[in-house]
Amino acid sequence: MSRLLPLLCLLALTAQAVAKPNFIFILCDDLGYGDVQILNPDGKIPTPNMDRIGREGMIFTDAHTSSSVCTPTRYGVMTGRYNWRTKLQSSVLGGLSPRLIEQGRMTVASMLKAQGYATAVIGKWHLGMDWARKDGGDVSELSIESREQVWNVDYSKPIANGPNSVGFDYYFGISASLDMVPYCFIENDHVTALPTEDRTLEMMTGREGATTRQGPAAPGFTGYEVLPTLRDKAVGFIKERAADAKAGKPFFLYLPLASPHTPILPNKEWQGKSGLNPYGDFVMETDAAIGTLLKTLDDEGLTNDTFIVFTSDNGCSPSAKFDELLAKGHNPSYEFRGNKADIYDGGHRVAFMVRWPAGVKAGQKSDHLVCLTDFMATAAEVIGYQVPETAAEDSFSFLPLLQGKYRDGMRPAIVHHSIGGYFAIRQDKWKLEFCPGSGGWSAPRPGQEPAGSPPIQLYDLQADLGEQHNLQSQEPEVVARLTQLLEGYVANGRSTPGTPQQNAVPVEIHKKSPPAGKGKGKGKGKQAAK
Repeated sequence: MSRLLPLLCLLALTAQAVAKPNFIFILCDDLGYGDVQILNPDGKIPTPNMDRIGREGMIFTDAHTSSSVCTPTRYGVMTGRYNWRTKLQSSVLGGLSPRLIEQGRMTVASMLKAQGYATAVIGKWHLGMDWARKDGGDVSELSIESREQVWNVDYSKPIANGPNSVGFDYYFGISASLDMVPYCFIENDHVTALPTEDRTLEMMTGREGATTRQGPAAPGFTGYEVLPTLRDKAVGFIKERAADAKAGKPFFLYLPLASPHTPILPNKEWQGKSGLNPYGDFVMETDAAIGTLLKTLDDEGLTNDTFIVFTSDNGCSPSAKFDELLAKGHNPSYEFRGNKADIYDGGHRVAFMVRWPAGVKAGQKSDHLVCLTDFMATAAEVIGYQVPETAAEDSFSFLPLLQGKYRDGMRPAIVHHSIGGYFAIRQDKWKLEFCPGSGGWSAPRPGQEPAGSPPIQLYDLQADLGEQHNLQSQEPEVVARLTQLLEGYVANGRSTPGTPQQNAVPVEIHKKSPPAGKGKGKGKGKQAAK
């Protein structure tokens, strides 16, 4: 028996490491499904490090964000709850908007922290924080701040209700998209340098004219330093936590990168590398930053027991200049219709790959439906935690898929949401869209649909992946069934089994498009909703 004790102790330690791995959630910003070469063999952008995650883990080919734009998707990742259950019913927050996550709501960070994890977010937050306002000053609560509001904040004072208030021990990053004020870094509850200058950033390297919104900027802040700084901070966090992680105190690193979102600013050594345009270069630099992270895990002996999710917050933005990319044979949206902001799959079907050598066999693929909201339930099941009924109401664990053990009760459907607040629901091969067009930025835009367009769209994605043939008139029973399913999800306040929850705000499923000619602009320019 005495000879067995060392072996039993080793097995116990190994079981503990597998049961409570480190978690790293890498969220790229506006990365298209077709930008990742392992997903798009015809793609023209080399992505060896993104590809490595896929090769060494599981690739999900039918994974989706809960929204086709930034803020709403991030809310879903953090809370395991659909974004449209909040007061933000369309578009995104600004860099000065107050906190969106409700007081008292469990997040994946607060859940893991309570289970002994060290938690950090390094990157783009974009879920609001409460800046100290000057007397009489105001900022927009649920939209991007106006030019007149950008100096209504006292940037020298501590920031309340930021990431530290929702479960993160440490925060370093930027408040929102890099084309939104303020142009400075934030560490925990304060800016690292006062944004005393009033200026813009260039929107794309080497392209004159287009700039970001004008507003407060820290001296010397150009935007080019953001990706390398976030990379270095993430590497530093991993190295700092390595010894504790190997001793049984794991970490959770949420890494929402600000790239390749606008401003598209690849650093000098990456400019021209893709042979496409600056967007292609920026994707390559982003991939290299991820490679540095993977190498750090290797060097620190953490690869085996680290559960990595790699994904994006929505599809690729038109700001990447699709015409230039397509002319050279590269399609960021792969075979899907539309792009960022849309209800079509190009807006919300994203790269989604999971690597966890201790618990997931390499080289796997899954075509089961997965949503980014599912991370919370999955992390909970991995560590053996029972999420309370009042949390993660739209989160289904995909751990059985990772283990090759499909079970009943897994995600039966996904609800999609566009920048304009238009809904769609997907179940099996059917996708029902509650609008006559894209609901976003691609044609036909809200208010610009052809006369007589049906108010809803139904597509058989098994036969029509590009969403070209509307079957709503031929399949009334499918339309009725999916409509009833969505209405039930709204009424119950949840899509997972359990006690019905109260929705925070009324939800309008059958939203009407604006009258013809009244649709909003294309989403480009200084005041675009990014």
